[in-house]
Amino acid sequence: MTVKTRFLVTIPMILLSACASQKDIVVVKDDLQQLKNQSETIRSQSAGSYSDLQKMRDQMGALKGKLGEIEYRNHQQMSRLAMEDSLLVHKADELETRLQNIERYLGISVPKQPVALPAPEPKAVADSSATPAAAAEPSLSAPPAAGGSTLFNEGAQLFSNGRYAPAREKFSVLLKESPQSELADDAQFFIAESWFAEKVYDKAILDYQVVIAKYTKSNKRPAALFKQARAFELLGDGANAKTRYRDLVNVYPKSPEADLARKKMN
Repeated sequence: MTVKTRFLVTIPMILLSACASQKDIVVVKDDLQQLKNQSETIRSQSAGSYSDLQKMRDQMGALKGKLGEIEYRNHQQMSRLAMEDSLLVHKADELETRLQNIERYLGISVPKQPVALPAPEPKAVADSSATPAAAAEPSLSAPPAAGGSTLFNEGAQLFSNGRYAPAREKFSVLLKESPQSELADDAQFFIAESWFAEKVYDKAILDYQVVIAKYTKSNKRPAALFKQARAFELLGDGANAKTRYRDLVNVYPKSPEADLARKKMN
């Protein structure tokens, strides 16, 4: 093949090669642009997701802060309530003692409120949160009242079977329909006991408080003081628990619950 012929053959091949390369470059550019567009889309979506995630984290942090503040305020209020009520307990009992002395001096005989149920006796049941040497708490039981209210007996049966919510309803109806009943203090006490049994100690504290403040002559009052102290203790509030144990020992020094309180205080 002559040089001229070879030159004529080579030129078209070079031109064809150049054309193919140009098409490939265009395709590659298109693919690259698509990749860039997809990358921008992913970045935009990622930025939005991260922003939403950050907002959720900020909101959770704010809610945790508010919850902590509410818990702190509740603790402060509960502490103040216990301190104030501790003084009221002593004042009420001092007034009661003075009144009884005046009645004896004047020769006045005032019949006491009939008691439907005996005070709960201590039962040797191990306390998981106490040391082996610690005394047991009064047992959770609601004996039916002989000749008493049907509502109370129904509530007592439900309570004994561990059906605390239905038992609370029965006791609450009794208090609503017969607030002056001789079983009212017992019903109120076992409402508190039902919360204690369910480990809802904050509600138990409030309902024991009703027994302590409202039914000052109730035979359930020593047990209410003791169990309220235990509820404080189980909530980790040792200061209020000790205050209540001290109140119990001072007001009812000869009660079985006072013996238990002394062991708790040692």
